[in-house]
Amino acid sequence: METEFTPLISLAGGALIGLAAVLLMAVLGRIMGATGVLTGAIVPYTRSDWSWRAAVLAGMVSAPVLAALLTGFRPEITVPVTPLMLVVGGLIVGVGVTFGAGCTSGHGVCGNARLSPRSLVATGVFMVATFVTVFVVRHVVGG
Repeated sequence: METEFTPLISLAGGALIGLAAVLLMAVLGRIMGATGVLTGAIVPYTRSDWSWRAAVLAGMVSAPVLAALLTGFRPEITVPVTPLMLVVGGLIVGVGVTFGAGCTSGHGVCGNARLSPRSLVATGVFMVATFVTVFVVRHVVGG
């Protein structure tokens, strides 16, 4: 399976994610962890807690659509696995997020930027699990 590396687009995306994380911390004092944002939107503590989470989620959904409309660039998205594999993978990620007390955006972007030892370890575990998963799927299972 061939992949494309787009360094400028990736750099711009990373910068925007970093900017969003900094703004959320500066304005609301909250950490930009996607799983925590989603969980808090589903089971909010207060109405004001729900509103900022809903705004972040709306931005996550609408920004790529807006970018596609403005630029005309619509990436081809292919999913090289079965729907069952997607469901199983999602459940595994959900369990990992629960036990890891956060996701890659919370630990990998925000926690590492704060030099959190727990986030440094969590990110290392995420990376090792990713390497092992890709190896098994591509070379053992034959995906």
